[in-house]
Amino acid sequence: MKNNVFSNRNYRLVFFGALVSELGALLYSFAVSFYILEISGNSAFLQGLYLALCGIAMLIFTPIGGVLGDRFNKARIMFLCDYVKGGMILLATMLMLLMPGAKAHIWILFILGILGNIVSGIFNPAAGALLPHIVREDQLQQANAYFTMKGSLESILGVVLAGILYAALKIQTLFFFVSISFIASGVSEMLIRYEHKPASERLTLRLAVRDMGDGIRYLKTKRGLLALLAGALFINFFAEPLMGNFTPYFIKTDLAGAPSYLFHKVLTPELWSSVFNVCFGISSLLGAAILSARAQEEKCGHKMASRICVFAGLLILLTVGYWQFVDRGVSLNAFLITLSLGYLAIGFLISWINIPFSTVMMRIVDKDKLSKVGSISTLGSMGLTPIASVLGGILLEMSTLSLLVYCTLGFTVTGILMLLSRSLREL
Repeated sequence: MKNNVFSNRNYRLVFFGALVSELGALLYSFAVSFYILEISGNSAFLQGLYLALCGIAMLIFTPIGGVLGDRFNKARIMFLCDYVKGGMILLATMLMLLMPGAKAHIWILFILGILGNIVSGIFNPAAGALLPHIVREDQLQQANAYFTMKGSLESILGVVLAGILYAALKIQTLFFFVSISFIASGVSEMLIRYEHKPASERLTLRLAVRDMGDGIRYLKTKRGLLALLAGALFINFFAEPLMGNFTPYFIKTDLAGAPSYLFHKVLTPELWSSVFNVCFGISSLLGAAILSARAQEEKCGHKMASRICVFAGLLILLTVGYWQFVDRGVSLNAFLITLSLGYLAIGFLISWINIPFSTVMMRIVDKDKLSKVGSISTLGSMGLTPIASVLGGILLEMSTLSLLVYCTLGFTVTGILMLLSRSLREL
């Protein structure tokens, strides 16, 4: 048991605190995605604008979070952020009860989404850099694998629960439970203890800018990591509209508008979204479980690029499937089955891409720079996602097939270029 990372009390507190808060975040994002479409008359552009503004807010504040994470106690940053987020959602719930109109709710959701992602931008670098401070280096892959398994279980159980609760409860009631989950997570994070050395200099704006510059200069010395981040920038750009725009829109238009579909007497359209996420979660859980029992690899960059190319091949099959089965009206049910199988394959691949990537970051970056470098990496890899969300909404207004073709082609080209990169082989 001593060799298992769960024997570490701090890790257990981080793990179960994240389990509670991320379950709440999952319920929140699920509800908001469908609720905005519901009260806006299925406006894909408005949904894309919401995702873009939230993404911009997080990206702007992530470097600030990186500076704070390296200078202050990471656990303290985490529980303060969770308390703030829980309080904001509780306040928004009260405002939605006082102002029941659709326009008022849209404004509240937009403001809450922006503020919540500002808090997340501060929270994430601290949370992402905490593990190397509380677990041994040889346990990092196992620790990351268990976190992926946790996320997979949330996809399996949480999204099913989200679909049921969204259909059964008012949006305000759902938000109330979400706020409680963040507050409970904050209580768990308050109990985390690790050796933190306070910075000798008082934080000023000048020092914050200098710290960001130090992180960029340090990252430039890691050529393989830079190549991976460049690939991740475009991978996320082409993947974001597929996950954030396509699935909710497909469910609210193609599926909800059909006279009948597979298991329509049992599953509402929103619950089919849960089915997709359950498929993703099961396979991701399997992939993470396998990696948790394997030894850490010294070099994995080329293997990650190969898996991304396989991912691109799956997207090609899904695009062809949508064109054949849905766009040409051959069989909606056949596409539901195809998409479910696609989520199964993608979930496994994602775990075998993300876990090695996180482990490489934690292993090769100095602990005192991990928050800064992590925040810069997030900014670099996610910098174009707000644009991608808006573009996804615009393309969906034209046609769903145009979005799928565009994203699949871009993903495929990026994957091939990553596979040919010599720098990635250094990782």
